[in-house]
Amino acid sequence: MLCAIGLFTPKLIFSLFAEPRILAINEVSQTKVAIVFGAGLLRDGSAGPVLADRVQTAVNLYQQGKVEKLLMSGDNRFVEYNEPEAMRQYALERGVPDEDIVLDYAGRRTYDTCYRAKYIFQVNTAILVTQEFHMARALVLCNWFDVESVGVESNNRYFLKRHRAYWHFRELFATFQAMLDVLITKPMPVLGEVEPIE
Repeated sequence: MLCAIGLFTPKLIFSLFAEPRILAINEVSQTKVAIVFGAGLLRDGSAGPVLADRVQTAVNLYQQGKVEKLLMSGDNRFVEYNEPEAMRQYALERGVPDEDIVLDYAGRRTYDTCYRAKYIFQVNTAILVTQEFHMARALVLCNWFDVESVGVESNNRYFLKRHRAYWHFRELFATFQAMLDVLITKPMPVLGEVEPIE
C-alpha cells in the first residue's frame, strides 16, 4: 500500500500541475521555441512512430505560425543512434527550413532536455511537444527549471491500447524518479558552451 501511494502521489501532483497548461494548437499563444522531446528510432535510424508523431505536431505548430524555432532534443550517445538528426530530417522533409531547427544532442532524459533548454539554449518560454502520457512530467520539469511552458499533445497517430497502457505504467516510475531528481539527487546533465537560440 505504501509503495502504491509513493508511486501514484507524484503522478497525481504532476498531473494537477500540468492539466491547465495543456492546450490545443489553436489555443496556444505565439512564442519563439517549441521543444520536441526525443523517442525511439527505427532500425534504419529514422524516426519511430512515437517520435514522428511528436515532430509532426511541432511541424504543425511551425506551419501555423505559433513558433519560430524547433528545438529537437534527444539522445546521441552513440554514432549509430541519433535522435535529433532523425527529427531534423523528418521536419526538413515537411518543409521546415534548416535554419529554424536547433539540435540538442544531449537530451538523454526529459530532465536533461529541460535543464539544457534553460542553461545551454537560454530558452525562457516554450511550447512543449510530446504525447499525453509524458506531458505532465515534461511540463513540471521545464517549469521547474524556469522555462515557462505550456504543452501541445501529439495525437496525429493511433497507438494500440496495450502500448498506451505500458507507457502510462512506465511513466509512474519515471515520474517518481523525476521528483527525486529535482528534490534530492539533482543530477548534472552533459553541459557545454552556451548556444542561445536567436
